[in-house]
Amino acid sequence: MRVRIDLMWQRLSFRTQLFLPLGMSFLAALIMGGVLLQTFTTDQLADENEPARRLTRTVAAALNDTLRSSNNPQQTLEAFVHSLDISSDIQFRAVAGGPKPSARDGLRRPHGVPRWFVDRLTIPDMGVAVPVMIDDQRVGDLVFLPDLSADLFEKWIGFLALTSLIAMLMVLTGTIAYVFAGSALRPLQYLAEGLTRLRGGDYATPIPVAGPPEIRQSCEEANALAATLAQLSQDNRDLLHRLVSLQDDERRDLARELHDELGPLLFGIRAGTIALVEASPSAGDLGSSAQEVLQSVEALQQTNRRILDRLRPLYIEELGLETSVQTLLRNFRRQAPHIGLTDTIDPALNEIDGPLAQTVYRLIQEALTNVLRHAGASNAHVQATIAGEVLTIEISDNGSGFPEDNVFGRGLTGMHERVRALSGSLSLLRADERTYVRCRLPAEPAREAPVAAS
Repeated sequence: MRVRIDLMWQRLSFRTQLFLPLGMSFLAALIMGGVLLQTFTTDQLADENEPARRLTRTVAAALNDTLRSSNNPQQTLEAFVHSLDISSDIQFRAVAGGPKPSARDGLRRPHGVPRWFVDRLTIPDMGVAVPVMIDDQRVGDLVFLPDLSADLFEKWIGFLALTSLIAMLMVLTGTIAYVFAGSALRPLQYLAEGLTRLRGGDYATPIPVAGPPEIRQSCEEANALAATLAQLSQDNRDLLHRLVSLQDDERRDLARELHDELGPLLFGIRAGTIALVEASPSAGDLGSSAQEVLQSVEALQQTNRRILDRLRPLYIEELGLETSVQTLLRNFRRQAPHIGLTDTIDPALNEIDGPLAQTVYRLIQEALTNVLRHAGASNAHVQATIAGEVLTIEISDNGSGFPEDNVFGRGLTGMHERVRALSGSLSLLRADERTYVRCRLPAEPAREAPVAAS
């Protein structure tokens, strides 16, 4: 139960957590004031009317003495009764006038005092009835019935004053607390939004420094952290860029050695094998072995060209990126005729060169390789466009998707590092029963050109 209450309390907003105790304290003060008013009303009313009660007994005793010494007691009593003011609290009641007066017989509710307030007050028993005797016979009672209208009105005014004071204090305190909460929550909201931007990788937008000293210090520390993270992120991108450049240099050197050293050797072996096949009898064992060697050499040459193409597609620099990508797509269609491949390639890609062009080409190449090997797709689409300073690449297919615990494979993980080195973003998602590889890279503004689609 306590844990549930704690959870409910934690879900409340800061203003609610601030106003709720204040409201409860003022309500408790109002209830306590009502209880004290009811408690002290009884004794106060009894004390205020005690002299009148004693006076009633004194008057009754004097009246009885006068009646005993009077020659005509009945006439004396009637004269006394006529002398009493109708509005007086002391009245004469004949024997047949009714029962003994109670505490509320003289209670008259004053105008403006609600009945619920009167009913909740404890009225003490202040009525007095003293017998009036003539010739040792009780002819009536001299009763005291106090008029409590003024007292009740006084208590009602006091209750209204207490309630008004508590209400004014509640409104004043609530207004101050609301303004304070707003001034305190606004900097905290700025801080929360700034931390959210930091988590998203936005280190350039500073957090406004405002509020109390503790919050201002937190904002300043968060801005200092953002500056540190920005520097570390820039250093990391520089390091990745250098690593990517080194990898490209190594691939270029390795490709050159394979092309310049291994290529001529394979060509020489192939030429010698062809000469051996032509010089050998067609039906002999030597001719059959030479044919097998020739096939192996041709397979080695194809493997060498494929390795050279993956290490460094040199024709990007000669033909341009857009033409190279179109060539890559044609080769994919020949290799996988069962997959319907469509494309939207921006001709402005030819204006891109260097590491950015290499990254775009390799990303499309790696994504199509995954579609061919793992997706089991029947159609795919490749899109590469430039809009302003943003280069967008998207490869989608209707295949089986990717495992949840292994979003990026080895190839796409390497591409992710290359994209990060160029201050870009790479994401892999599943939507509408299609798998999407999306990449955004910063690019220089390109000339507006029509989009080629096939």
